[in-house]
Amino acid sequence: MILDLSSVLSEQHNTIEQSVPVEMDVFRCETGDFKLIKKSLLSLCIAYAGNKTLEISGKGEVTAVIPCDRCLSEVQAKIPLSFRRKVSVDPEAAAMTEDLDESNYIDGYNFDVEQLIYNELLVGWPTKILCSEDCKGICSVCGQNLNEGTCDCEDTGLDPRMSVIRDVFKNFKEV
Repeated sequence: MILDLSSVLSEQHNTIEQSVPVEMDVFRCETGDFKLIKKSLLSLCIAYAGNKTLEISGKGEVTAVIPCDRCLSEVQAKIPLSFRRKVSVDPEAAAMTEDLDESNYIDGYNFDVEQLIYNELLVGWPTKILCSEDCKGICSVCGQNLNEGTCDCEDTGLDPRMSVIRDVFKNFKEV
């Protein structure tokens, strides 16, 4: 969705307050494609902050289907979208000032909401997803999901050279 910023950047400097839908159905990044199954409206507020800068704030939430990091089963993860950005609409001034945020979603008087949402999803993407805290993962030999049952693979056990360290831990366990 493209919003027109001409009313904010005009002499009157009107503020835009809108609830816009998240149109993205799939989040695509280097690690894969992730389906967005629930999307709340994104409440946006765009205001003029002086010196050709805008203050953009927003709040919303999406739910993505992400595989568990241990067993690869699908997990529904809620990702909050809550941000406050100060961006410049003057490309020359934005390059010289470090206190402003990236503004690759603004092109002249056009504001690309989907690009902003994409950027916020990249920043807010969870680093570790687990289906449960006690997820057992998958067997490294046959690929069996160990949460669903055990496999018939042979347990290799510990390295016999580590038996001395194991004995030390057994002795301290009694204390």
